[in-house]
Amino acid sequence: MIIVNTESVPGRNITKMLGIVQGNTIRAKHVGRDIGASLKNIVGGELKGYTELLTESRRQAIERMIAQANELGADAIVNVRFSTSAVTGGAAEMFAYGTAVKLDGGA
Repeated sequence: MIIVNTESVPGRNITKMLGIVQGNTIRAKHVGRDIGASLKNIVGGELKGYTELLTESRRQAIERMIAQANELGADAIVNVRFSTSAVTGGAAEMFAYGTAVKLDGGA
């Protein structure tokens, strides 16, 4: 599956648009990560626990988006975007979306 954040795939022509596909996950903060983050706010530095949480969330949202595109028989997902939003105190949603397309044979 080709995944791009552009409107087209270089060297390939879109032959059919199959529709919007999306994947999301909602994750809650971990108390241990919050304690570590509080300490980092004092001394500075990367909040590695949150970096890992967001990386995991992005990966899962992409996997779910790809699964939906596969169900449609897509060759690629173009114009991929990410969005985050707070759902409730201590929980946030990671949302990935794009357009599933069929491609020609290419060069």
